[in-house]
Amino acid sequence: MSLAGDGTVDGLAAAQDEAGVDRSVCLAVANGPDAVVKANAFSGGLDRSRFIPFGTVHPGLPVAENLAALRSAGVQGVKIHPVFQRFRLDDPELMPLLEALAGEFPVIVHVGAGAGSTGEAATPAMVREWIRAVPGLDVIACHFGGYHSWEDAAAVLHGLPLYLDTSWPPSLGTLDKGTVRDAIRRHGVERVLFASDWPTASPAKEIEAIRDLGLTDDETALVLGGNAQQLLRL
Repeated sequence: MSLAGDGTVDGLAAAQDEAGVDRSVCLAVANGPDAVVKANAFSGGLDRSRFIPFGTVHPGLPVAENLAALRSAGVQGVKIHPVFQRFRLDDPELMPLLEALAGEFPVIVHVGAGAGSTGEAATPAMVREWIRAVPGLDVIACHFGGYHSWEDAAAVLHGLPLYLDTSWPPSLGTLDKGTVRDAIRRHGVERVLFASDWPTASPAKEIEAIRDLGLTDDETALVLGGNAQQLLRL
């Protein structure tokens, strides 16, 4: 898959300017316990006028140390990516950490295939168990709840009390518009968040894809920022 950007802070700022995006959520991912503090410090040090920092955690680090790293950096949420971080979403050591995050940090989680994985470590059913086990946790399931697992995600997650993000590299525009529009409304438009997954996709093109779905103006405004504004108390 070709990239739409270089993955740098300056590159993201340029992509925001091109797309007319005021602020972007930036997601930190620690590929091991020893990287948690450094990754959070980097994310937390970004310009808050342009970027909304999300931090990272790892089940290989004690819960208290994960929380201390997040709070010290002042991040506004947490990203979990089981493929890059090399654990499964049903890892029993993850549950106490999720319980500790509930009520303080929303958690955005990669679900489905990606980065050479077929998705066995990050299934929609595993996220459904999160929702059942930790009802106070604000969960954002990436890629409509399952990258390259649309039917499974629709059957297992759509309609549950969690958020879905719209990222679908290389573009949401590769999916059938009616299918995406119906999924948004079935799940509840107030629980769908725009995401581009930059640098794997262009924010400008993904905004265009959202506007082209045939949603109402009010629905489009919620997806493109209104819902995130409420969730993150911006």
